[in-house]
Amino acid sequence: MNQSLRYDQISCRLKLDGLPDVSVGQSSESIGILTGWSLEWLGRPQLEGRREHLEALMVVVLPYARHLISGAPRAFGEGDSPVGIAPLGEGRHALQLRSSQPGVEPLSLELDDAELADLVRILDQVRLDPRLQLPLPLVPPRPLRQRELRRRTPVTQRLAAPLGGGLILLIAGLGTSLLPLPAPPTDPATPRVETPQRPATSPPPRPAG
Repeated sequence: MNQSLRYDQISCRLKLDGLPDVSVGQSSESIGILTGWSLEWLGRPQLEGRREHLEALMVVVLPYARHLISGAPRAFGEGDSPVGIAPLGEGRHALQLRSSQPGVEPLSLELDDAELADLVRILDQVRLDPRLQLPLPLVPPRPLRQRELRRRTPVTQRLAAPLGGGLILLIAGLGTSLLPLPAPPTDPATPRVETPQRPATSPPPRPAG
């Protein structure tokens, strides 16, 4: 029995068509054998492909979005990959679907940030949908390692924080050295010793002569 799964966002819609794999006991509402898929965009050409294109779309787009959020955008899916995506600058992204048939030109789409976000949400829904029982080669996205970010950060930005902190400490130390030293504190528990004053004596009276 043919099954269809649909995932909708504001700017795009993904539709999966397939059959349950009854040989492994899958339910009639699941898809274990993908026969085709289509990705519709508002005012854009429709993308279609086979299972390997869907897998390549997920493997390429999700890591690309992870790098983009981390501030280190770069191209994914270069070479002989069925899907490729690369940054164009100013919130634009080039998505390319390459056909495995010779002589067929690749289909390219230019997406903005909102359209890319919709595509990422749809792919996450597909990845987490229990009705789609396909062994997709995916792992949950992880944040970039610190060394990956450090390679893409200019040297001036990497040194600005430690140099600025050292300069602040130096200025604070010089300012403290110019302040007058405070008077030594008096311990209230120590009793004060007062020197007694001798009373004033008057001269002896002179004898009468």
